[in-house]
Amino acid sequence: MKVLVIIGVVLLLSMQYRVWFGESGYFKRQALQAQLDEQLAQAEQVELRNEKLIAEVTAFRVDSGLPAIEGRARSELGMVRAGETFFLIVDH
Repeated sequence: MKVLVIIGVVLLLSMQYRVWFGESGYFKRQALQAQLDEQLAQAEQVELRNEKLIAEVTAFRVDSGLPAIEGRARSELGMVRAGETFFLIVDH
């Protein structure tokens, strides 16, 4: 009888090991879920960036895009029109 109990306990423990630590066990699933959440967050960031780029391309195409091009030249290249005065305010 003791032998059957010992065999039963060993079988139970081996099955529990597979449930918790096996190839498709609990901890592996948790790691995969964390990886999936991270990839979904990255995909959302990429989608937002793509939407901004699409809006920017649309702005360049509408009405020959001169105001959009001028705005980008002012912000990224620091360009000013002739006759304008440029002021740079530096925070300490």
